Amino acid sequence: MTDQTKDQAAAALKEVNNQLKALTEKVQPLAENALNEAKKANDLSAETKETVDKALTDLNNLRQAQNDLQVKLGEAEQLFARGGTGNPGAQVDARAGDLAVKDEQIISFASNATSGKRISVAVPRNALTSFAVNPVDGSTRIVTAPNQRVTIRDLLAPGQTASNAIAYLRETGFTNNAAPVAENTTKPYSELTFEEVLEGVKTIAHMLKASKQILDDLPQLQSFINGRLLNGLKRVEDAQLLFGSGTGNNLHGIYTQATAYSAPITIASPTRVDTMRLAMLQAALADVFATGHVLHMHDWTAIELLKDTTGAYLFTNPFSPNTPSLWGLPVAETNHAAMASKFLTGSFAEAAQIFDREDANVVISTENADDFEKNMISVRCEERLALAVYRPEAFVKGEFPA
Repeated sequence: MTDQTKDQAAAALKEVNNQLKALTEKVQPLAENALNEAKKANDLSAETKETVDKALTDLNNLRQAQNDLQVKLGEAEQLFARGGTGNPGAQVDARAGDLAVKDEQIISFASNATSGKRISVAVPRNALTSFAVNPVDGSTRIVTAPNQRVTIRDLLAPGQTASNAIAYLRETGFTNNAAPVAENTTKPYSELTFEEVLEGVKTIAHMLKASKQILDDLPQLQSFINGRLLNGLKRVEDAQLLFGSGTGNNLHGIYTQATAYSAPITIASPTRVDTMRLAMLQAALADVFATGHVLHMHDWTAIELLKDTTGAYLFTNPFSPNTPSLWGLPVAETNHAAMASKFLTGSFAEAAQIFDREDANVVISTENADDFEKNMISVRCEERLALAVYRPEAFVKGEFPA
């Protein structure tokens, strides 16, 4: 998407937001009048019902248009963040807190924090990155790209859904019976089996309290959202994508479904690095090829600190930024305790996919529990997503040798 198209989408979204605000203010008294009329006459007149129905229909249509434009603009911002503009001096994407404090609703709300009011700000997916750079001001040029930390999400294929559940086919077996055959003879059948899987969209959310005075200092609110709410959300997202049990409100994680490691060949005293290559081989022998690894920070640090006989580092240069990679594949680090001394490798880009139902939504409320008494506000951040693992055999999990 070009910059011009992106600007057009942003302008259209702003116009829809203004229309939505005006229509919401119009619908509220209509609904109250209809309620009063129903109480008095125990029924609604056909004219009142028609007016309210039309207003609600228009409101729903505008909300759908708003959602579509937000998705379109989010995709444009993501392309922009990855350098899709072709402009080497382009600014790196903003984080969620940056976007929230620039939102017109938040600015208006901060200047007049009306009691009992609640503000919701949708955050594009690219604003959830934990490695974004925040320039000092709009004229500050970023000289070099940041040292980006690869997350579990970064390894997976992206997707979206408008439903509360996704249905897909999971491959459960493949028997390759391909063989040379003579002319005019029956050709052999290979066997490919599937099972239908229905995965519900899950919600990841949390809340924090803050002093109402934070609304007088939007940069502080920005840091509050980025440093606590969004990072906390992403940590749990990583844990769910890996270890979700698939029961209740949990995603069905990749590590939970992955195939157990079994060394396809025997070598003497295998190291962590050896083990990762053997796991890649195990996946390849199942006719899938690994596209990434997941390691605990302790284990990846131990690999990075390996040295040769001269004392030189084998896998890293401590004096220059490096994106973690091993055997030519990206490494996603995690500090989840359950991943310590364990590994996961596999075809993340092809055999699994995230379906986002709702990007992170930041909501600020002035009244929740005893907020009014204590002069506090409540800030909530949540996202909704589902995970599809098309072929568990494409992922290999195991423990490093002691």
